[in-house]
Formats: sequence, structure tokens, C-alpha cells
Amino acid sequence: MDDFSEFKAAIGDVTPLKVEPKVILKKSQKDSLTLAQRRQAAITDNQDDTNHLSDSYVDMVQPYDIIEYKNSGVQEGVYRKFRLGKYQLDARLDLHRRTVDQARTEVFRFIEDAMKYDLRNVIILHGKGEKEAVPALLKSWTNKWLREFEDVIAFHSAQPQHGGTGAVYVMLRKSERKKQETREKHRIK
Repeated sequence: MDDFSEFKAAIGDVTPLKVEPKVILKKSQKDSLTLAQRRQAAITDNQDDTNHLSDSYVDMVQPYDIIEYKNSGVQEGVYRKFRLGKYQLDARLDLHRRTVDQARTEVFRFIEDAMKYDLRNVIILHGKGEKEAVPALLKSWTNKWLREFEDVIAFHSAQPQHGGTGAVYVMLRKSERKKQETREKHRIK
């Protein structure tokens, strides 16, 4: 006896189950209540949003453009060393594979946290976006957003070893506590 015959003998006389051709979907009252609650939460969350970064319009830059900004209070020698990547980088943020809205939130939190922890020099990896449908989209937005922070006193596209034009060095304002530490450190005794 072959395997199929043994199988047929083992299961005996079987009747197939009847399958209904349609699936009946009913929306419950609970689901619509949850949707209303979620909508209200979204409205409330937007009202509590402290993120001041713009999200309406951006001037586009090209994937290989160098982006830069220097506050008038930054000394030229300091800026030169900064843009050449000579300062230690205290933190980094990677925006690859993020949407514009996600990147906006992450850049805001990153700069806020960097200030909270007295970081001076950080790097943001935004990518070049050369193969995207809209080239250099996150790079363009990052260029705009960094200019909107009072605490950002300079930024410049990174050196090749740190990501080149797909990344940007960001110099942050020194906190009052760090200024005081520097004064005490260099006080003549």
C-alpha cells in the first residue's frame, strides 16, 4: 500500500467544511469612540508643541553644496578650526531614513538636549539625498532649522572623514555655567 492509500484509509469518510463566501464587518461603537479620542489627542498634542522650527517652506540646496553660517560674535580663527573639524564632537544625530516631520522633531530635541548637557560641538548627519525623489530635502531643511536656533552660533558642512556634504558640524553657545567655569579656570592667582 502506498502513502496516499494509507492516508485515505486513516482519515476515512470526511466531509469538507462549508465556507461562507463573504466576511461581514461590523464597526463597533467602541472603535469610533477611540478614533474621536485619538483625533482630540492629536489636536491637544499640537497645541502643547514647543517646537518652534518652521515646516512651511524651504529654499532647496543641492546635494553637494556646502552649507554654512557664522554668527558675528564667532572669531574667525575659532570658526576656521571648527569648519576644518579640529574640535572634538560631543554628540551626533543621524537623520538618515527620516521623514521631514520626524527630522524636525529630532533636530529640535537634539539641540535642546545638547544645550541642557552643556555640549559645544555636535554633528548632524542629514545625508546628501542625491538619489531621492527630491534631492537634498533633509539637508535643505537642516540648513533652515539650524538658523532658527538662538543657541546655534555657527555651522558648516563636515570634512570628508565625518560625512562631507552629507553632514554638518554645529557649534552651540556656551552656557552661563560653562562661561563661569572658564572665568574661574583662567583667573589670575
